[in-house]
Amino acid sequence: MIAALGLLAGILLGIVFQPDVPNWLEPYLPIAVVAALDAVFGALRAYLDGIFDDKVFVVSFVSNVVIAAGIVFLGDKLGVGGQLSTGVIVVLGIRIFSNVAAIRRHLFHA
Repeated sequence: MIAALGLLAGILLGIVFQPDVPNWLEPYLPIAVVAALDAVFGALRAYLDGIFDDKVFVVSFVSNVVIAAGIVFLGDKLGVGGQLSTGVIVVLGIRIFSNVAAIRRHLFHA
């Protein structure tokens, strides 16, 4: 519940203050958001399965964002940033859809 309230508070603060993103951070922000969404949907799935652990959620959230941004950073340095960004988005997208499907099955028994 605290994580959901924190997410809601973050969204509201972003809407109210409309912060500027530095130019050097722009390529990494979409990847970080998708990685964070993967962690949030994974946490919701774990909660519904009865195995949620807040420490695992925090570690998963931070490590997903850092690893995804690191892969994109490495791709930028190697000159293949677009391809690695696409790869990260595809992998995390598959994980998000898998978690959402499990959540749907749990909630609607379908």
